[in-house]
Amino acid sequence: MPSDPVSIDQYRCGTGCPLLFIAGPCVIESEEFILDVAQRLAEIAADLNIALVFKSSFDKANRTSIHSFRGPGLERGLQILAKVSQRTGLPVTTDIHEPFHAGPAAEVCRIVQIPAFLARQTDLIKAAADATLKHGSVINVKKPQFIAPEDTAHIVRKCEEAGQSNILLTERGTTFGYGRLVNDMRAIPIMHATGAPVIFDATHSVQMPGGATTGGQREMVPIVARAAVAAGCHGVFIETHPDPDNAMSDGPNMVRLDQLPRLLRQLVRLRETVLECEADAE
Repeated sequence: MPSDPVSIDQYRCGTGCPLLFIAGPCVIESEEFILDVAQRLAEIAADLNIALVFKSSFDKANRTSIHSFRGPGLERGLQILAKVSQRTGLPVTTDIHEPFHAGPAAEVCRIVQIPAFLARQTDLIKAAADATLKHGSVINVKKPQFIAPEDTAHIVRKCEEAGQSNILLTERGTTFGYGRLVNDMRAIPIMHATGAPVIFDATHSVQMPGGATTGGQREMVPIVARAAVAAGCHGVFIETHPDPDNAMSDGPNMVRLDQLPRLLRQLVRLRETVLECEADAE
């Protein structure tokens, strides 16, 4: 069975634990920008006494347009993320797209993330499981928006067969017709039945796919995030940016950085209530 809770450095994510937050800009826009945002997130985490992992992508390989900004690439991106961890003390995470990304990413990142579109790629899952096991880190696999939540059990089994039990699953919405996603909060307990703690991706759940660029409804992020915490998720993934309207990727879905602390406080209080209810039910 997967580990529950899962340990990420000084943090624990899973049954009976406070929320784990995964937060940061969608893509690494520049070293200076990322270090500035990471420092602000580290200050927020310290102020609120919360567990926070910094996230940003070195490559947005699934952009709608070939002309869209993709990021600095693997080598430079991981150098920047290593600086984030050194300067702020925050664990870091990023997403990988090719099996050869897994080893270098696992050396730097405490969590290696598998994007939803790639979560059925056995070679990628195995490479990430092998690399994270070698480096004592965690694999986080996003549920594809085109599969049922119970089918994430197959992803978990692939990780376990590689010897990796430190597994997180992330719910990020389900395709509903064209250009829409829907969140079925039943997915959270169903995915947790695999044994792995469940993260809720409040950012990509409010995407509106399609068109020349992907749209989104960032005003809906607090609503779906609160619902997911009430449904029992163990962590929340929220992309954030000081100026989302001018972000280089996924701006419509990202929460303004100055608005993030208020939302995090709400989610922390909700999680405390959920834990009290679970304790009463025992």
